[in-house]
Parts: sequence; structure tokens; C-alpha cells
Amino acid sequence: MMKSITQQKSTDEIVRILGSSHKVALVGCGTCPTMAGTGGVNEVSDMASRLAEKGFKPVSDTVIPVACEPLPAEGRREFAQLVQDVEAVLVLACSLGVRMVSDYTDLPVLPALNTLFIGREAEPGFFEEECAQCGDCVLGDYGGICPIVQCAKSLFNGPCGGSVEGKCEVEASLPCGWQLIFDRLKKLGRLDELSEVRPYKDWSKSVSGGARRMRIPVPPPPVPSEGKE
Repeated sequence: MMKSITQQKSTDEIVRILGSSHKVALVGCGTCPTMAGTGGVNEVSDMASRLAEKGFKPVSDTVIPVACEPLPAEGRREFAQLVQDVEAVLVLACSLGVRMVSDYTDLPVLPALNTLFIGREAEPGFFEEECAQCGDCVLGDYGGICPIVQCAKSLFNGPCGGSVEGKCEVEASLPCGWQLIFDRLKKLGRLDELSEVRPYKDWSKSVSGGARRMRIPVPPPPVPSEGKE
């Protein structure tokens, strides 16, 4: 299952962004951050202790089951009570979780984590990036292997020439992304496709132009049949 992979900010950075907000509510997430060991029950408790050592007053805390999904009405009422006597809310969740929590209150809502990438848990405690959410998927052209993510230089038209024994010249512990692509296309009998010159990446579909939005058709609700109880 794909997850949003996060990393805790340093205590110094958290102290900086909290500023003069002395009384703090802590909010964790029961899904991705819990799995990554960055924002579950234990991490929220540890963060409260770290803040107390720095002179802050952790007033309340909770772990929302899925921070990036809207809370139901009852959950919002409980959240309102949670933040009743605080000056700021510190969220141990991905960036979407922080944004969602900020919709529940007019208090400052601050991130305790950095959102790194969308990835998978390859083995217990080890996460690998799989998608850069670029808005223009090219997996079909490269045998299901993303050159943006797997190639350290995000090259579209072949390797840089600096790899050694299938390892990346930028980071020797990483496999060369283009070696992976070559091996995969060879296995699929599609090596001839590598002779095609790919156009430059259109990054306008990614992070430029403001927040991306998409609307899909929503079917109308079913009409109850007459005469049926």
C-alpha cells in the first residue's frame, strides 16, 4: 500500500515555528505517520515531553485515525474541546493532514513533520519513493519504472554515462534508474523503443500555476423505486 512518507522536524525548528505560543495541542495521525514512526501515539507522547523540556505546555493531545480525511460532526466537536485552552496546534501528520486540521480551527496550525514522498514500505522500517506526483505519468513509456523518481537526474533520454556496475554516480547505494529501465524493457522485448527521442518534461502540469484541482463527473443519487418498502 502506498503511503505518504514523513520525517520529524528538528526540535529547534519546531520551537522556532511555535514562537510565543506557549500552550499547545498535539495532533497525530493513525495511518501513514504511525506506520513511519513519526506521528503515532508514541511519537505524540514523545513530542509532548520534548516540548515540556523546552518550556512549552502541552495541554492536550489526540491521534486522528486518518488526519487527511474530514472529521465527522462529532469528531469536530471533540476537536473543538481539545483546542479550547491552547494557543497553537502542532500536527504530526503529512502536509495534507495539516491542511485538513487547519480547517477545524482559527488557531495557528503548525507542522511537526516534513512530507518527503509517496512511497511504499519495502521492508519493515525501510521506505522507498515510488511517485513524484508530477501530473504527467510516463510509466507506460519506460516499462513501469519512473525516470523522474528512479534516475537521480530525472533524465528522459538515456543514462548520464556515470553509473558504475549498475549503481548511480550520485549515490552509490542506489541502483541506476536507467539500468532498471533498460533491464525492464529488455525483459518486455521493447528495447527498440529506447531509440525514440522523448520531449522535455512539461513541468507546468506539476507544481507551477498554483494549487492543482480536478473535477470528475458525480452520478446523481439513485431514485427510490415507488411501491418498495
